[in-house]
Amino acid sequence: MSPLLRILRFTRSLAPYYAGITIAAVVVTGAGLAVPFITGRATDVVVSAVGAVARGESVAEGTVRTVVLLAVALLAASLVETLMGNIGGYWGDVMSAKMRTILSSRYFEKLLALPQRYYDHELTGTIVARLNRSITEITNFMKTFSNMFVTMFMTTVAVLAISAWYYWPLAVLLAIAYPVYLWLTALTSRKWQRLENEKNEHVDVASGRFAEVVGQMRVVKSFVRERSELRHFEQHFDETVTLTGAQSRHWHTMDALRRGVLNVIFFALYVIIFLRTVTGHFSVGDMVMLIQLMALARQPVTSLSWVVDTAQRATAGSKSYFEVMELDPDEVEGGGGRPVELVRSGDGAAPDVVGHQDGAAPEVVRFTDVRFGYDDDPDVLSGVTLSVRRGERIAFVGESGGGKSTLVNLLMGLYATRSGTIEVAGAGDSPEALRRSIGAVFQDPSLFSGTIAENIAYGRPDATREEIEAVAERAAVASFVERLPNGYDTLIGERGIKLSGGQKQRIAVARAMLKDAPYLVLDEATSALDTKSERLVQAGLEDLMSDRTSFIIAHRLSTIAEVDRIVTLRDGRIDEIGTPAELAQSGGIYAELLALQHSASKADRKRLKRFDVVG
Repeated sequence: MSPLLRILRFTRSLAPYYAGITIAAVVVTGAGLAVPFITGRATDVVVSAVGAVARGESVAEGTVRTVVLLAVALLAASLVETLMGNIGGYWGDVMSAKMRTILSSRYFEKLLALPQRYYDHELTGTIVARLNRSITEITNFMKTFSNMFVTMFMTTVAVLAISAWYYWPLAVLLAIAYPVYLWLTALTSRKWQRLENEKNEHVDVASGRFAEVVGQMRVVKSFVRERSELRHFEQHFDETVTLTGAQSRHWHTMDALRRGVLNVIFFALYVIIFLRTVTGHFSVGDMVMLIQLMALARQPVTSLSWVVDTAQRATAGSKSYFEVMELDPDEVEGGGGRPVELVRSGDGAAPDVVGHQDGAAPEVVRFTDVRFGYDDDPDVLSGVTLSVRRGERIAFVGESGGGKSTLVNLLMGLYATRSGTIEVAGAGDSPEALRRSIGAVFQDPSLFSGTIAENIAYGRPDATREEIEAVAERAAVASFVERLPNGYDTLIGERGIKLSGGQKQRIAVARAMLKDAPYLVLDEATSALDTKSERLVQAGLEDLMSDRTSFIIAHRLSTIAEVDRIVTLRDGRIDEIGTPAELAQSGGIYAELLALQHSASKADRKRLKRFDVVG
């Protein structure tokens, strides 16, 4: 399907605007075509009157009135053309804005639906650059096309018909001019399109890096990488200059050829008109009218260059756009499965995930022979089988890169397993339902620009100010917010740039507290806090974990020691499962960690760091 048809299909709700623009274009075209006829008629009347005066004859009665009426007709045609042209332009502007909104919203909606795996391979800046470039080029083309196409088409058909009526060779020459020009334009387009795609790739890469650098400017400056980043940026844009030069040379060479052919054809047209006039076949008025018609006929042909240029840019832009829009989330994920609803054997009912019940707590999470790996890489996790009961606190321990964070990412449905099953009570029938039941605090707080209150309420936008302040008190946020001039309404900048690492982490903890989900994931949740802040936050986390099923990737051994069970991972497999007391005596990874933390040797302290924990 051509880009134009695909865009129209995507924006079919704009059909009333397309119709309005078309009607306005029809009226404008009709008014424009009326001008040569009015001018030709006026020319004949004036020539006749001037001839009568030259011969000493009186001007025919009504001549002055006819000339005035023809002038009024010219004025009316010009006014109609001006009025409807501006009305069509207004509709075109609104249509363009609405189209941008539709295309942008659908692009964003698609991005939100794509799995996490897609973002592992794409630069954020490239995604944003693609949105800005692609949609700008598409909307510019559609606005130009809708305003020009009807006028061009109607003008071409009308001029051909009128020329054939007056003298058929005129129509034949015009009929030759249009396809020849289009054929030469098509030849031009192929190489131009290839070069434009190459330019877009360089722009996207440069824009992606640009966004990365701006987002991590402190790192860039601290490593004194400003000049190298600038060189990298300039290299890509220098390549676009080289490509533009080749593109422009090709375009203008072909344009000179096209225009040369067109000039020869129109030379023949004017010669025919002049000869037919001097031989008496055309009146002077006919000649004036036909010359103006030829000028109208030339406009659509020469306008093709502009239309083709914008069409080529739109084609290149729409290619990037539709590549994203046509992605199948399941294909991007590569198959596999995500957490499904855990049902209790027997009655088929899902167990409660919050609250007490008599006897042993029910099973609420079950991993069964789970395998996972990134893309075509080897398995990161293999044969993971684990059962978790409601209210348990489970800590994952293992060397860095051993799969601890991957395990909780699978639990949240951010990635699909290669094989095996993950069952979660309360998972519902969609990833959204699953994630609503999980609160998370990551090592990177990942805050958004906005106020402190907005970030705390991100998981519950309808929360009251009292609820926000209550969790802020529990997470030790209130202690530093009170010192800020605007309190909870303080703007924190992109990614919370105005706050310290500890302050950002406390807001992230408060955010999870306010969500109040039955499951809790703590991935290095207190790693960015100093000892004092950690004690304050840990008290809040203890309150939050009460009667919640918690999965903890801990930074400190003191935190690991307080969980119900520890799961140790070695080479992507579960090595041991047991209470801290049991594993302290088993001689496994946890026992090794306990021994290492009491060692004073540098080698042992270095090995301890491999487990992402400190004593």
